Amino acid sequence: MHISIYTPDQQGKGHFGNGEIVESKPIAFPHEETAVKRVGPLFYWAWAKSLTTFEIPLHPHSGFEIVSYVLNGTVGHRDTLGNLQQVSTGGAQVMQTGSGAYHAEEMSTGTEMFQIWFEPHLSQAVKVPPTYNQYNHEEFPLDVIEGVQVKRVIGTDAPISLVTDSLMRDIFIPANHSYRWQLPKGYSLAAVVVSGKGELHSAEGASGLHGGDFAVVSSDQAGELRFSAPSGESLRLVAIQVPSEVDYPLYRK
Repeated sequence: MHISIYTPDQQGKGHFGNGEIVESKPIAFPHEETAVKRVGPLFYWAWAKSLTTFEIPLHPHSGFEIVSYVLNGTVGHRDTLGNLQQVSTGGAQVMQTGSGAYHAEEMSTGTEMFQIWFEPHLSQAVKVPPTYNQYNHEEFPLDVIEGVQVKRVIGTDAPISLVTDSLMRDIFIPANHSYRWQLPKGYSLAAVVVSGKGELHSAEGASGLHGGDFAVVSSDQAGELRFSAPSGESLRLVAIQVPSEVDYPLYRK
């Protein structure tokens, strides 16, 4: 099992406007510098923070499945499909962009969100009409497992189900607690540390985790991972599991 930890300094950077929205990008676009280009069909992952209320104007997308997950604040959405909505802390907006649509996003002052792109079979996806769906925080199941809060965001047992084989969890680990993740054979795990610090354990040893870090785990065999929070410190992370390889061609970055 191979574990790599990438600090914020190793991740891509970006902004909108004159810096009204700034971004750290664990996985960036093809023309941007970043330590990680993709994780299987996980194509792009940005952590956007709004310093003032600002709208990213209408722009086009096609093919990709795009999830905007609000960590804090409010994100507005409008598109050429006729949608005009807002979602707040803990909610998500999902665009399966299909044959193409334009959308705009407005982030209120102090808002933070993840925008995450998943790559289905693009030559098939672009033949399907685009869709938009929105989910509020209360719609996501929250499990408490040995004191750890696990919010199910994407997957067969979660409200969001994508064409791309994917699973996403928002995990809060209190101090002196740990959470076990069973990684199936042929899959990879990518996780961003939202806050706190802790450790990621595998059979090979432990790696330290700090706020903003991006962890990527891959293995040829099934195995167990364990995330732990030390005494006096909690750990929150958002983790996504995807196949390490897929049976269709991926966009060449």
